[in-house]
Amino acid sequence: MFDNADDIHPLFEGAPSSTEFKKLRKRIVRDTREAIEQYGMVERGAKWLVCLSGGKDSYTLLAVLHELQWRGLLPVELLACNLDQGQPGFPATVLPEFLEKMGVPHRIEYQDTYSVVMDKIPAGRTFCALCSRLRRGHLYRIAREEGCSAVVLGHHRDDILETFFMNLFHGGRLATMPPKLVNEEGDLFLYRPLAHVAEADCERFARAMNYPIIPCDLCGSQDGLQRQQVKQILDGWEKNSPGRRQVMFRALMNARPSHLLDPKLFDFAGLTLSEAKESDETPSLR
Repeated sequence: MFDNADDIHPLFEGAPSSTEFKKLRKRIVRDTREAIEQYGMVERGAKWLVCLSGGKDSYTLLAVLHELQWRGLLPVELLACNLDQGQPGFPATVLPEFLEKMGVPHRIEYQDTYSVVMDKIPAGRTFCALCSRLRRGHLYRIAREEGCSAVVLGHHRDDILETFFMNLFHGGRLATMPPKLVNEEGDLFLYRPLAHVAEADCERFARAMNYPIIPCDLCGSQDGLQRQQVKQILDGWEKNSPGRRQVMFRALMNARPSHLLDPKLFDFAGLTLSEAKESDETPSLR
């Protein structure tokens, strides 16, 4: 299906012809399609605002969604959007030129959230939370102005795992980035179609495609971020036990409220002996 070089979206032009790359591409497309179907993201005829930061993950997201649309597997309209946040040195022409060249419908929006973040956050504190809130607010506004029903982000499997452990270690709760969410106003979906895709696959894909990567010089310049610390822990686990990330990710898809401690999720007080005997999930006493 994906091996005919003459039958591809322009975003895949120049793709390596190696067997290794073809396998990588198929895996990313398969994982993305699986997440879209599993979490019920498609509403036929809908319009999605696909957020493009210029990083490896958002380029991967953009390419795969257009590939699925190109092949009739994603019956939605796609509008790429880059929010230029006014960071010094940001190469403002890179993304518009890239999107024009690829024939991708897009909107470029300038909003100087950088100055707001620098003014509000004391020296030595991390910028991510405020930066994210400001960015998200503008993206929701743009989605409404463009008639979109969903804002689509490039968070991948590793982002989801890292957020889970950040909440576990620092927030005292079992929670992470959901693949599908309704915003607080209740008028927009937020989708993460790369939820099943590994970060390493995004990196290999974007590098092989030679997309013009734009680094984030705001949060990316700060040392000691909680997310970086968690990433280092996960990297260590993965090095010592290859495949550990995927096992942990599967655990997020296999939650058992009766084997946790939250009485709001499971009626421990109302549990009877007969129910426990009939349950296949009764824990062993050994």
